[in-house]
Amino acid sequence: MKRVALTGGIACGKSLAAKYLRELGYPTIDADDIAHSLISPEERARLAKTVFKDASARKALEARLHPQIRARLKAAYEANKAHLPLIEVIPLLFEVQWDADYDIICCVTSEKATQLSRMMAWRGHTRSEAEARIDAQMPTAEKAAKSHYVVANDGSAEDLESAVSEFAGWLAKQQL
Repeated sequence: MKRVALTGGIACGKSLAAKYLRELGYPTIDADDIAHSLISPEERARLAKTVFKDASARKALEARLHPQIRARLKAAYEANKAHLPLIEVIPLLFEVQWDADYDIICCVTSEKATQLSRMMAWRGHTRSEAEARIDAQMPTAEKAAKSHYVVANDGSAEDLESAVSEFAGWLAKQQL
């Protein structure tokens, strides 16, 4: 079965897209959930204040976590016995250069203004905190250009659900 990644920028709707895919029967696994399982909540809060401002601190954290995350993702893919492919949600897929591991990559995109608005409203970030987190990642347009399929998410949750359903239809035709 083909290996499928779901990526995109921060606050673009990857988690909600994954939820809709689960509702359609696709098993999913999220790299962020794996990362969170490897770090205590207290440590996450402390690290968040540093890693989005200090590139060397972020690189050190990634060097520690990414091999473990990649191994768990691969193990989950190999263990998948569902009749549908496992959807691996990996926000930093291109940044960490794991894209060669995947046969199909879907990117969820949003305009930067939408990302900022969501991060400030839903996650309580200040504008400067939100911008720092967005700027720490590859631009969403660049991720989209490197992907096989793009889901634009600047509308409602219902719009996203419809777009994810279209992606699932496209995915079903890819000779999985």
